[in-house]
Amino acid sequence: MNEEMIKPYGDTLNDGVVQLSFTLPVEHGERAIKAAEIYVSKLNFENISVVHAQKIADNFTYFVVYARAIPTLDYSKVRVTEVKTKQMTFYEINELIKTKLNRRLSVIGATIGSDAHTVGIDAIMNMKGYNRDYGLERYPEINACNMGAQVSYEELLEKALEVGADAILVSQTVTQKDTHLRNFAAFVKLLKAKKLRNQFLLLAGGPRMTNALAAELGYDAGFGPGTLPSQVASFIVTKMLARAESSDL
Repeated sequence: MNEEMIKPYGDTLNDGVVQLSFTLPVEHGERAIKAAEIYVSKLNFENISVVHAQKIADNFTYFVVYARAIPTLDYSKVRVTEVKTKQMTFYEINELIKTKLNRRLSVIGATIGSDAHTVGIDAIMNMKGYNRDYGLERYPEINACNMGAQVSYEELLEKALEVGADAILVSQTVTQKDTHLRNFAAFVKLLKAKKLRNQFLLLAGGPRMTNALAAELGYDAGFGPGTLPSQVASFIVTKMLARAESSDL
């Protein structure tokens, strides 16, 4: 495979120009600006320019910096684990469920733990959906249950059993100090303790979620920012049909 060396793009191809923003625990002033410049140089950047510095609190300064990245990357060696499922339309998904599965799918979703954010789970579950793509509640062949935010692990599992869920969608937005990782892992631990892990398709979603990370945490798939409801529905119906076919063998 040929090498495909790349760098960040600013004004011209591979010029390495990037924009960084960060906060340092120092009082605003010339010394703080110099500290920001020196720090960025230690990150393997050159031609550094601090274009914005603002005091945001006593002994805290926020910076915006332009700089040129030194390293290059061989893009031909980049590998990633993606959710590989044929993308289907709203109508194709419903027709497939109706004619092949011969029953409605049941999908439950929630934001677990103390996380109060619902924008992610709502984008997938609510009837309106996201980016002109209908949410799962709009699908006539899917029984969608959105439990909202701050749902405990036990409440989510209890409701999943009550509605006979085929798939459970777990959302996490808060990521400070890896709170999302602990919450995702704790729910899987509960399912395993109850010997129910294999009863459900388990999907994880959030701003820092990838399919590879979801697999590490014990989930069947992971979906990050920009995911459309039809992508989630396509994955669920494809996996459920595969399970049905394997059980018939």
